[in-house]
This record gives sequence, C-alpha cells and structure tokens, in this order.
Amino acid sequence: MRIAMISEHASPLPTPGGTAGAQQRHVAALSTALAQTGHEVRVYVRRDNPDLPAMVSMGEGVQVVHVPAGPARVIPADLLLPHMGDFAQWLRTEWLDSDWLPEVAHAHYWTSGLAAVTAARQVGIPVVQSFHELAEHDLPGMAGSPKGPSRTGYERALGRAVDRVVAQSQDELRDLVRIGVPRARLTVVPAGVDSDHFTPEGPSVERDPERPRILTVGRLVESKGFGDVIQAMRFVPGAECVVVGGPSPQQLAADPQAKKLRALAEQYKVADRVRLIGAVPAGDMPRWYRSADLLVAAPWNEQFELAPLEAMACGVPVIGTSIGGLNETVVDGLTGDLVPARDPRALGSALRRLVNDKVRRFAYATAALDRARQAYSWKRVASQLGSVYGAVAGRRTSEAEVVV
Repeated sequence: MRIAMISEHASPLPTPGGTAGAQQRHVAALSTALAQTGHEVRVYVRRDNPDLPAMVSMGEGVQVVHVPAGPARVIPADLLLPHMGDFAQWLRTEWLDSDWLPEVAHAHYWTSGLAAVTAARQVGIPVVQSFHELAEHDLPGMAGSPKGPSRTGYERALGRAVDRVVAQSQDELRDLVRIGVPRARLTVVPAGVDSDHFTPEGPSVERDPERPRILTVGRLVESKGFGDVIQAMRFVPGAECVVVGGPSPQQLAADPQAKKLRALAEQYKVADRVRLIGAVPAGDMPRWYRSADLLVAAPWNEQFELAPLEAMACGVPVIGTSIGGLNETVVDGLTGDLVPARDPRALGSALRRLVNDKVRRFAYATAALDRARQAYSWKRVASQLGSVYGAVAGRRTSEAEVVV
C-alpha cells in the first residue's frame, strides 16, 4: 500500500547534532517499520531550509519530500497554521500531476491534519489522524485569537472530518470524545519502541557508583513536571537527579526554563544533586538510560510519553504520574510505580522507596523489559496501523463503487 505521512514540522531525517523530538522519532520509526512490512511510504515535511533537496531517501521503501510552504526557515509549530493552505495546495497538485498517488494519508499533529484533509478531499483519498498531543488551552495569536477558531475547535472539526483518528492511549481517547470527536471514529494504537536500539546491553554514561542516579527526560516545559521532581529530591537524600533534554548544552545556561529549575534546586537545597545536561543526540540516549537506577516521568497532562518506554526497553524501572499513557505503559507495582500528578511529597516517597530497594528495582526492571519488547514493538504497531489503513481505504473504495 502507498502511504503518505504528513508531518509538516517534524522531519524524520536526522538533525544537526543528532537530537530529535518525540514526534520526529515516532514518524521515522513508524515509516521504517511500515516499509519493512511491504508498504511504500512518503513523508511530507515543510521545507525549513533553502538548501534541502526536493526528495531524500531515508531507507528502502521510505522517501522524505520537502514541501515548499511558507519561508524556508524554522518556524515554531504553533505558528505554522497560515502556511497550511499552501502546503495543502502543493500536496494536491503533486498527487494529481505525479505518478505517485497515495492510497491513504496519515497526518501527524493538528496542523498536518488540516493540510492533509484539505488536499485529500480534492483527490479522493482517506485520511488517518494522529494528534500526538491536544491543546491544553486556546492558543494566543492566530490559532486562538477572537478572529478565528481555537486550536481545540480545529481539533474537534478535524476529528470529525477524517476517516479515522488514532489515539495513543485510553486517556487520549477519552479526551478526544470529550472535545466532540465521535467514538466510532477512534482507534487506540500505542507508540512503539525500537528494541534493537534501546537495550540493556551496551555501554553507559559514567557515573558515581556510590550515588543512586534518578534520570528524567524531556523538553524543558513546566507541564513536564521537572519542578516537582526537583522538589521531590528533598526526600531522597544521597541520590542525584539528571535532567536530559531541552536546548543544546551550549544554549542551556541562557534558557529561561533551565534558569527556573536551577533556582528551584537552590531554593530546596538540592542544587548539588541536580544536573541539567541539555539535548543529547538520539544515538546516545540508551547510554543515559543504562546509567540510571530508575527513570522518573512526572508530567501533568501528557497523552503519551516516549522516554518511559525507551527506559523500559533498556531494563530500567519507571516511576511516573498517573496521567495519560503512563497509566498504560507503566503497570503499577509490576514495572514501576505510579503516583498522583503535582504531588512532590508522594513522588519523593516513591523515589526513596525504590532507590532503597535493590530487589524491587531488579524485579521491576525485568518486567519492564519484557513488557516493552512484547507489547510495544514497532512491528506490532505497524501491523495494527496497517489494518487501520486497509479498513479506511477499503471503505473509501466501496463508497466510490456505490457512487458510480
């Protein structure tokens, strides 16, 4: 089957320095897995650099196409809405005029979905939508100003317009139903993890063997709960907390969120035990996971977190907040522990118990590794999504036959 992946702001190609966001890694791994099962995939991303070629091969069966839509420079994802009309028009023209017409379009993120639906309607192909994250609140400016619909409004309309919406967790499914997406259009397919890349075996980052290491990973935004983790370190004497993510190490000193976290560590007198590393190349992440005694993920409102899954595949137990996909990724009391969100004291107690219990950490790690490999392989995810694609493409073909 020919599949068009629409991922306007998150290219699956390696970036300078090797860092990559969760959506980039997701689209890259999914496209590769689909190609390995026999599908032909083209990933359409917005050209954000004038030197990029029109098309790049990412491996057998996967091509990345750079779409000219808006200025050829990096633009924040939530400011891309005005350029989605041009993106959609280019897709329509490309699909009609070239000899490669997709059978299904799979859009990633809400702005990609708007472009995909606009183009696909004119060409007559079905659209599958993955949001990856939903609006926490109405955005300022063009996506949330009084002059136009809110982001939530766009997401609601998009969920009703596409042929199928893929949620990554039951929590995300409930959120989509809550904003008005019909339950019948929803399917839950979790993200996957590359168990060949993320493994317990291999080198790890050097560390002090006498000091327990607690690792936390993600973008330096308040809702990721890093502030709660730093406060929780008061209750885990002797342990260190390593924060991986955010801007490059060279830019970390000037980053506003990094400054806030350092100030918080000073306030709670744990600054000597908190290290901010900054962005790390994707290829180095297994070394960081292997260096940790446990991973903590303390978001307030995430739909799905990749870091816990990657840590589990490296044989690392996870303590997480009982939010979104963490409720499904982490089996409480088996692969890790779950605590209420925004409760540093409860988080600290859970961290202290697990840091001080080597036998439980080993049991959790063993179960976590098995769960990551069995339930979250990309081969399994590609198979599930292949069934979704086949169902919507088959329905669209049947509808066309009835019309004729």
